[in-house]
Amino acid sequence: MSTLNPNQLDAEALYATLLADVKAGLAGVPDVAIVGIHSGGAWIAERLAADLGLSARCGVLDVSFYRDDYAKKGLPAEVKPTNITFDVAAANILLVDDVLYTGRTTRAAINELFDYGRPARIMLAALVDRGERQLPVAADFVAGHVAVPKGQALVLQRADDGKFTLTIE
Repeated sequence: MSTLNPNQLDAEALYATLLADVKAGLAGVPDVAIVGIHSGGAWIAERLAADLGLSARCGVLDVSFYRDDYAKKGLPAEVKPTNITFDVAAANILLVDDVLYTGRTTRAAINELFDYGRPARIMLAALVDRGERQLPVAADFVAGHVAVPKGQALVLQRADDGKFTLTIE
């Protein structure tokens, strides 16, 4: 596993890698649905769903109320609605996030998914894994690994034409 230079990340190339890996990994898997975590994960999930012909089985989660630091941080200003229009029970869910970091967002997303039913399986896809996990969470599909200095964030942005870029803030 090689680590990418955080100042030279090509989000579109990473997306192409992720798409190829997900397509191969989901071949033959029945009853697949894709769920993205707001906001970057939702953007990636929507694009994956379109590219894989799964747009009718694509949903989005906002995990704000499920975070373990909700009481400490309070409600973020940009809470988005969760939108899952398919039956989660017994489905094979591909949970999508843009940047996998501590694992806490993933844990919150899994907790929320179970409020909608008990999936047969949950797989995790992330565009980038920056390591430094605080919980035992690992992605089934990840396009790249990158080390980002403490105090900095890796931020996915989506242009009007749908193209992705990654920046460090």
